[in-house]
Amino acid sequence: MVIKISNLKIALPKGRLLDKTSTLLREAGWELDGYDSKSRFYHIKSGKFPRLGAKVFHEKDIPIQVAVGNYDLGICGLDWIEELLAGYPSSALVKISALGYAGGSLYMVACPETASATQATPGPDRLVSIVSEYPNLSESFALQRRFSRFSVFPVWGGAEVYPPENADLALVRAASEAEIYGYGMVPVSKVLEYGAFLIANRHSWESKNLGKIVSSICDHCAGLSDKENDASPAGEKITVSCLPASPAENIVRLALPDGHQQQPVVELLGRAGISVADYPSASGNRRPLIDIDGVAVKVIRPQDMPVQVANGNFDIAITGRDWLTEHLNQFPSSPVRELIDLGFGRVRIVAVVSQAMPADDTAGLRRLCAERETPLRVASEYVNVADKFARDNHLGHYRIVPTWGATEAFLPEDADLLIENTQTGQTIAEHNLKIIETLFESTACLIGNAGIKPGTRKGKKVASIVATLQKAVVDIN
Repeated sequence: MVIKISNLKIALPKGRLLDKTSTLLREAGWELDGYDSKSRFYHIKSGKFPRLGAKVFHEKDIPIQVAVGNYDLGICGLDWIEELLAGYPSSALVKISALGYAGGSLYMVACPETASATQATPGPDRLVSIVSEYPNLSESFALQRRFSRFSVFPVWGGAEVYPPENADLALVRAASEAEIYGYGMVPVSKVLEYGAFLIANRHSWESKNLGKIVSSICDHCAGLSDKENDASPAGEKITVSCLPASPAENIVRLALPDGHQQQPVVELLGRAGISVADYPSASGNRRPLIDIDGVAVKVIRPQDMPVQVANGNFDIAITGRDWLTEHLNQFPSSPVRELIDLGFGRVRIVAVVSQAMPADDTAGLRRLCAERETPLRVASEYVNVADKFARDNHLGHYRIVPTWGATEAFLPEDADLLIENTQTGQTIAEHNLKIIETLFESTACLIGNAGIKPGTRKGKKVASIVATLQKAVVDIN
């Protein structure tokens, strides 16, 4: 049955919520064509609500898009909703209903050796450092606990690996406390229970007829409960040796990437005669063991590596030149330097517009911007690269829209220009978009902190590692 409604828009999640959200909407009879894990398209049509526009986003983007009024409704995790509201309590966001699936909790966690020091309120002279994907909720926690001195370090993920060497506490999500113990951490406090949630823009909720759409969702969510997550087994215990046995000043701290770059890194290290045990890790271990004496390894997000090296939390790291460039555009005087071009993971950082936009290069875009009365909306994960591109090319009045992935979804309704990475450009073309300029090419690279003194014990060990990896790169090329 086709239901006629006025033009409305809903933001749907990809990632962890996609499968059950797709099941929910299928059972609600939405007749969505292409909303599944195999689909690479972001614009979805509903047979039941033909005048409803549905678009797929990274979950973290959805509360923002609904709050600013780009979408009337959205489905996302309560954790990201509360993260937005913790930072912007007056946001135009209405929480409609919990949907009963994708449940879990946010826990403040610590390393077992140091957890007791964070159970009580620290004294006035104690600086407590917190690392998390949820910086606003982390700050709220510290204020509620009346920490007199604290600092919050935002990261893209994997926050549980930072304590105690690089942070006192980490705010992480988990299905149960058993999962926390599996990380080798202990829970200090449960901060928030979350699950999938239906939200609305406040103006849309007060002025538009959303009843039929909301009812079709809420009336079919009862069968999607995942309470079994509450009793999930601990799984394999990860043994964590938090503090190195050698003096810290003699330990070389190496950061290796998680995600899709792990296999090429393993191959590079293998050519260099370096073995790293349990990397990649089936159990989620982020502290693999390396067969080089005096080297400690952690696995973190490539996006976080430049700032972590700059802050002295790591000495060397393998990341992408795209994220190094993003960091240096924000902090031009940063001590982080590229030490070796590793040659793999090659992508182009490109400027992308809709095929419908009458501009085939940056000069054409600049002419269009001169005629615009509204700001140019520039969407990107690389907010500082995007900002520099807009300034350097004199694109007039512009606004940067930070994203956390699925950036192609933003054009043309929610952004005018993307700064994106691509290998072949095929995905960009599939979404009816076009590249108007290549900003630079990015490959994996070894980065390091320029402040390490060459003649010291640590400096010599870093130089030895660099030379070994450089030889492996030369041999393969």
